[in-house]
Amino acid sequence: MGEDIWEFKKEKLAEFLNLFNEVMSFKLFSIGDSSLTIGLLLTLALSVVLLFFISEWIRRLLVNRVLNRYKIERGTRQSVGTIVKYVIVIAGLFSILQTNGIDLSAFGILAGALGVGIGFGLQNITNNFISGLIILFEQPIKVGDRIEVGDIVGDVIRISARSTAVLTNDNISVIIPNSQFIDSQVINWSHNDRKVRFNFEVGVSYKEDPEKVKEILLEVADKNENVLKTPAPDVLFDEFDDSSLNFILRVWTSDYVNKPRVLKSQLYFEIFRRFGEENIEIPFPQRDIHIISAPEKLKN
Repeated sequence: MGEDIWEFKKEKLAEFLNLFNEVMSFKLFSIGDSSLTIGLLLTLALSVVLLFFISEWIRRLLVNRVLNRYKIERGTRQSVGTIVKYVIVIAGLFSILQTNGIDLSAFGILAGALGVGIGFGLQNITNNFISGLIILFEQPIKVGDRIEVGDIVGDVIRISARSTAVLTNDNISVIIPNSQFIDSQVINWSHNDRKVRFNFEVGVSYKEDPEKVKEILLEVADKNENVLKTPAPDVLFDEFDDSSLNFILRVWTSDYVNKPRVLKSQLYFEIFRRFGEENIEIPFPQRDIHIISAPEKLKN
């Protein structure tokens, strides 16, 4: 009795395996001399998923472990890691197709059709992709840079093949097509160095002593821990305005590159307090109005 049950199970298992093989061998369509079956399609899908997983793991290992040992800038590490990932993905795709017996010569027709598609409807995608490669190789911007493009000001947090993600001070991620960084003017506040100089305007009354104003402004800048001591802050006597003597307080910072208005607020609060202590007057616009009486003839 037990042998009969075992034979029955073996027959059912053999039937299931035969059915499974038939389903996996079912031909969907042909590519050149190769036939694409369900089994081959599943194998390709799993291989591609595994390829992207491995390439991303290698990218992170390269960026966070290998290159980090050599004290390379974060943005440069990210660019190198992304380029290596693209190379691995492209090489891996060709290897997967060849290993599974896919006739690559048939992709010549597909490439021709893709070229027509690019000519008519994919110009922007292609432009952004090529711009992304230029950004990765030339590095006009890098991850971590403080940039200004159009009306968007923020920090670069990710550079991909098609677009670049910029995080603003309001914690809003803005996705910008890569082509804008190639075709448009881009201000990179930290391209060469994280040190940036800001100019803050200050006006006082005409009755004040410019040397005393300069001394107070430099004291305020020196006491602010977010202002660099080297290069040292300085003060320019800018102009004689209609109602005020205008000065420019010039300070360097590396911590507040992405928050200039916060630094400005800190300095202005302290300047206002010190001006109050020293009785230095902050002027407001004044206008003299002369009223001329109308001639007698017009009154009549």
